[in-house]
Amino acid sequence: MLRRIDLRNGEPFEVPRALPEGQAAAVTHIIDEVRTGGAQAVLDAGERFDGVRPASLRVPAEVLEAAERTLDPAVREALLTAIERATRVHNDQLPAPGTTELGPGAVVHQTWRPVRRVGLYVPGGRAVYPSSVVMNVVPARVAGVESMAVVSPPQVDHDGWPHPTILAACRLLGIDEVYAAGGAQAVAMLALGVEGCEPVNVITGPGNIYVTEAKRLLRGTVGIDSEAGPTEIAIVADDSADPAFVAADLISQAEHDVVAASVLITDSEALANAVDEQLEIQVPAAKHSDRIRQALTGRQSAAVITTDIPQALAAADAYAAEHLEIHTRDAAADAAAIRNAGAIFVGPYSPVSLGDYLAGSNHVLPTAGCACHSSGLNVTTFLRSVQVVEYDQPALDGLTDQIQALALAEDLPSHAQAVTIRRER
Repeated sequence: MLRRIDLRNGEPFEVPRALPEGQAAAVTHIIDEVRTGGAQAVLDAGERFDGVRPASLRVPAEVLEAAERTLDPAVREALLTAIERATRVHNDQLPAPGTTELGPGAVVHQTWRPVRRVGLYVPGGRAVYPSSVVMNVVPARVAGVESMAVVSPPQVDHDGWPHPTILAACRLLGIDEVYAAGGAQAVAMLALGVEGCEPVNVITGPGNIYVTEAKRLLRGTVGIDSEAGPTEIAIVADDSADPAFVAADLISQAEHDVVAASVLITDSEALANAVDEQLEIQVPAAKHSDRIRQALTGRQSAAVITTDIPQALAAADAYAAEHLEIHTRDAAADAAAIRNAGAIFVGPYSPVSLGDYLAGSNHVLPTAGCACHSSGLNVTTFLRSVQVVEYDQPALDGLTDQIQALALAEDLPSHAQAVTIRRER
């Protein structure tokens, strides 16, 4: 089922990506519509793309309350567990402030301060993602963000409001500012502000190619977490791996979208064959088998055959997967050799599904190779490092001559004067 890429002949690794292109112009047009048309433009776009127009952009309090009241008790329990475990992990991400004393009266303080307001995107297309509410809200709350706005696409089946399970998750986390808006128009609304929704400082959360493109185009107007677009999984495995486990994990990500990427990287052709056999068994039994099969047979998915595991790890580093699983005899050591990945799942009993829900880690991760320069969503996404400089007169006097020398070397004599005037007086 998976096409083969054979690296044993020494050919360079061509990363298997096949994301749609050409969305930049369409997204730019949507952003311009929201810039000029405000809230009505957001509602118009929602009606155009989602097929429904809610009574208002902001979800009324009574709708949120009803969603929580009718939430399935088993789902409530699972969400509360996810919130508790994610909070513990994200609390441990808080960076400690520091103070450096460079001499008597010469001190630099390292502080961390939260942004004031954030916009949190929760997808709502082919699936329902209350877990993404948890993943967005928990690190922002741990960071100390004061104001949070959640956006999620309006749903035809729910009177134009986001899915009730998403709304219930917002209520469980104490979020009452929720908007029935999705796609590029929701990102534009958060970044630019519209009537009833003031602009935010940072936008986070996963989404489709249009959401990702909007975040890319509006970066600078707002901060973003990363380009978290259509999902992907890479699995590095040797002949000790269980082909049924590997196949199930490849399928789990293909279930998201027809453009989802599932990549096996192995030094065992026998394993690749066994995984293909398992795919032929497991895919037809899956609820979303058509979608899964399309993703697995797409250009973006493949089985990559390597000479050995070091070559497999090098290929995984080049791929820079959103999710990387390691199914090898020495999985922990092999995981330590990886530089580029959104998150790494070590061993046969750490599947991506665990990270999606209850591992305590965050599932909002960089995609499309962005893991080589971007991190997954975490507490520091919502924090700014602020250095506080505090020198007294003797400490400054001791550096005046050197500051003057550097300022004059840069032909900035007024910089020097701003220091020497203090010593002269």
